[in-house]
Amino acid sequence: MRRRILLVDDEVAVLLTLKAVLEISGFDVDTAASAREGVSKLHTREYQMLITDMRMEHDVAGVEVIKAARAAVYHPCVALLTAFPVAEEDWQEMGADQLLVKPMHTRILLQQIEDMIASHERKLAQLGATSATANGARPLTAKKASSKKASAKKSVKAAAKNAKAAVATKPAATNKKLPPKTAANSKRRSLAKAKPLAKKAKASPRRKA
Repeated sequence: MRRRILLVDDEVAVLLTLKAVLEISGFDVDTAASAREGVSKLHTREYQMLITDMRMEHDVAGVEVIKAARAAVYHPCVALLTAFPVAEEDWQEMGADQLLVKPMHTRILLQQIEDMIASHERKLAQLGATSATANGARPLTAKKASSKKASAKKSVKAAAKNAKAAVATKPAATNKKLPPKTAANSKRRSLAKAKPLAKKAKASPRRKA
């Protein structure tokens, strides 16, 4: 996929020259001749990079374009292109990622643009991974923990219910105690059996010889 760059400059010669150089190097390039046009194009298309001049309709018109780029949901890389020296803390405060000073050798310019885009893509990937961890992994972990806790509670309730049902259906224990099998009990049973036999023998008449 061809990477798309937006060039914003009120000097037509600069626009045409940069556009030709970048397109030969494989970029898809749109141009805008004013800050207002640049802001409009940032709202209608997505770009991997914005290169904007500073002084156009007024001395800080480029800041308006940079702010619009920073507000875009696709987060393009931003370079401030100017022929006037700007302190590093100043262009960084404006929201630019890099300062490009006119005029610049073509090979150096292309290398800087390639490095800027690669660095910006790595930054976006890192931010995306961090955001996914913060918004996805932690809530998921909490959700799993809550689910496990609820499952454990259900298991405890089910076990208690089953135990209660088992107690309710168990036959009542009898209080009658079985006598232990002792020698005395065995003797009593033997005597109980012998008495009927003795009575029977006594009742039977003896035969004479």
